[in-house]
Amino acid sequence: MSEKVRIPYETKEKDLKDMFLYPVAVEDQPRAAITLLGEMLKYKRSLKLYLDVCTHCGACVEQCHSYLGTKDPYNMPVARVDLVRSIYKKVFGPGPSFLRDWDGAKAISQETIDLWYTYFHQCNQCRRCAMFCPKGIDTAEVTIAIREILAHLGLVSRFHAGIVKNMNKTGNNMGTPHPAIMDGIEFLEEELKEETGLDIPIPMDQEGAEVLFNPSSSDLFNNTDGLMAVAKIFYKAGVSWTLSSQITETANFGLFFHEPTLREHSRRLVMAGKELGVKRLVAGECGHGWRTWRMFTQTLNGPLPFPVLHLFEEVLGYYRAGRIQFDKTKNPEVVTYHDPCNYARAGDLIQQPRELLAACVQNFKEMTPTAQYSFCCGGGSGILMDEAKDIRMALGQPKAECVRSTGAEILCAPCAICKAQLPDVMKHHKVDVKVKGLSDLLGRALIL
Repeated sequence: MSEKVRIPYETKEKDLKDMFLYPVAVEDQPRAAITLLGEMLKYKRSLKLYLDVCTHCGACVEQCHSYLGTKDPYNMPVARVDLVRSIYKKVFGPGPSFLRDWDGAKAISQETIDLWYTYFHQCNQCRRCAMFCPKGIDTAEVTIAIREILAHLGLVSRFHAGIVKNMNKTGNNMGTPHPAIMDGIEFLEEELKEETGLDIPIPMDQEGAEVLFNPSSSDLFNNTDGLMAVAKIFYKAGVSWTLSSQITETANFGLFFHEPTLREHSRRLVMAGKELGVKRLVAGECGHGWRTWRMFTQTLNGPLPFPVLHLFEEVLGYYRAGRIQFDKTKNPEVVTYHDPCNYARAGDLIQQPRELLAACVQNFKEMTPTAQYSFCCGGGSGILMDEAKDIRMALGQPKAECVRSTGAEILCAPCAICKAQLPDVMKHHKVDVKVKGLSDLLGRALIL
């Protein structure tokens, strides 16, 4: 279905320069790609390992939603990585060349570059294949590496480049300027007053606050129930908190294709926390964003003066201490839970959200498969561009069937990308369910 469908990358040169990237002439791209791969192999030991140890057993094939949804052979994890492995064997493999050729080695060409771009943008970096691979090969790491090589060739999707440009300019992926954010916050505070009768603030740049909360920027305008719920929870728990005007974005798109962008985004958040003198950073509902904060922040920024927690860890601490309570009757619908890939397979968030769901909903039904074996939403790794909608709907098909089988009325999807992708997937595959964040459900059930 999706074979040879290409996500546009006609990114303007000036936007590439924002990432210190410069286009490479088409005729020079194959040679430049080999040079970049060689340099990367020197410091990415995992990449070399994954290219070396695959036995082509095929254990990954039927576990990959990209293949299940598209039935495109190149979307088998083993086949996708072979697009790189064949070049790796030809140039960097051991032994005489005739043996390498016999083992599937191939010379790089412009067609290779085109195939890399096409198919490594149909991998959601979900890491489910690694759960079933007897060698533990993590295709997501290969995808990240090859997208980085493509970026250094100047082959970046317009959507990803636009996100980085917005982040550099405004501190959020949506490109929302600070005055508009403040207007939005004022509106949400009025909504909170109307709903609760209480003056519940959404503070900005409050020095000395206990918590710097870093939401997804979509929570300020699209998923506003989630941000209002966070404000109510902090208010009820008696915790001082703040947003930062320097960064209102926990989603870090640098993870998907460009390590320097990942590093700069992380630095920006850490500096905001230091300047405000907070005691801890708390990340909002974003799967890959949480992975970057949990797994990379100290590596990229050195020792931190504060811990980095997820919202669910923070709220669960309040609940266990008796600082907040919930009324389950406020959420009477049948609720099932979607495990965002980077929570369950990379961020150590499996039981915490379930404990909170048990506290705030009446009828919870577990999905199958679940937890670290759960299928991706199909929009992971930032494949949210309109040009890729047909691909995204195909990639989301396995998840749609999992949700359908639960008979749930509400699909709890606590991740900004999942909340953007799954409503379209459910509608496309005719699954009658409402998609909500966990914050939304917590806010509905919170006893003020």
